[in-house]
Amino acid sequence: MKTVVKKEDAVKKVFKGVLLDSLAYGEKSQVTKMNYVVGNFASPHTHPHEQSGYVISGKYELVVDDEKYELTAGDSYSIPGNRTHSFRVLEAGEVVDVFTPPREDYM
Repeated sequence: MKTVVKKEDAVKKVFKGVLLDSLAYGEKSQVTKMNYVVGNFASPHTHPHEQSGYVISGKYELVVDDEKYELTAGDSYSIPGNRTHSFRVLEAGEVVDVFTPPREDYM
């Protein structure tokens, strides 16, 4: 459990080609900041974690099941666990994601 994580203490990871900052996490949730560049793409996948996000900057295409969405700064989303989704970076930027429960593979 990390109650407070200062910016300079964020754990930097590369996961499937995406640079992410693993931030605060508790027993039931985790906050990450995704640092996307054009060309990053998460192919259709599922995971048991509920995932909610907020777009700080950039432009993205999110597909959940068969619904396609374009996301830009100020937009947010929530994907229930075990739902098929994909994420394509159209313009570089940053997204804050919250996962419930925490993703061990991001720590």
